Amino acid sequence: MAEPDEVTLGRVLLTEYEQLKAEQTGRIRLRDNLLYAMLAATAAVIASTMRAGDHAALLLLLPPITLLLGWTYLVNDEKISAIGRHVRTTLAPRLAEVLDVDEEILTWESAHRDDRRRGSRKALQLAVDLLAFAVSPLAALTAFWVNGHLTWPLLAVSGAETAAVGVLAWQIVVYADLGRG
Repeated sequence: MAEPDEVTLGRVLLTEYEQLKAEQTGRIRLRDNLLYAMLAATAAVIASTMRAGDHAALLLLLPPITLLLGWTYLVNDEKISAIGRHVRTTLAPRLAEVLDVDEEILTWESAHRDDRRRGSRKALQLAVDLLAFAVSPLAALTAFWVNGHLTWPLLAVSGAETAAVGVLAWQIVVYADLGRG
């Protein structure tokens, strides 16, 4: 039996697990709050545009805000998934080996992925993510093109913003993790 202060591989692996779960929890909180921040930013830009009257160019503020919040959301979401994947594929098997057990351990990391409704939940989450971080800025850009004072500089900005939102939308789809494994 190990002494209380003795460093063992099992203790190191459990400490790693605890630290990873703490990081994952923090990232989940941040990621979820980014959706609320996106809603608030959208409301603020729309309200400012409506108050300003004939200043549809203010709508061009939404895509950069969306890109900043959306990219941060995406990066945190990917790291949350990466932590879960690391625990499932590396940490749990190593810990089971150290403990010399034949059964799977730290099973929550796999069990919640086997839910039969996971696919529909992930698809709906993808739709929400695209709505928040792609559709809303594209709607703002469309409203600008329909109602705005179209000058070449503003058209160039809106074109660059459209391309950037397209890249973010593509990345959101790529990292959607719609599979079961």
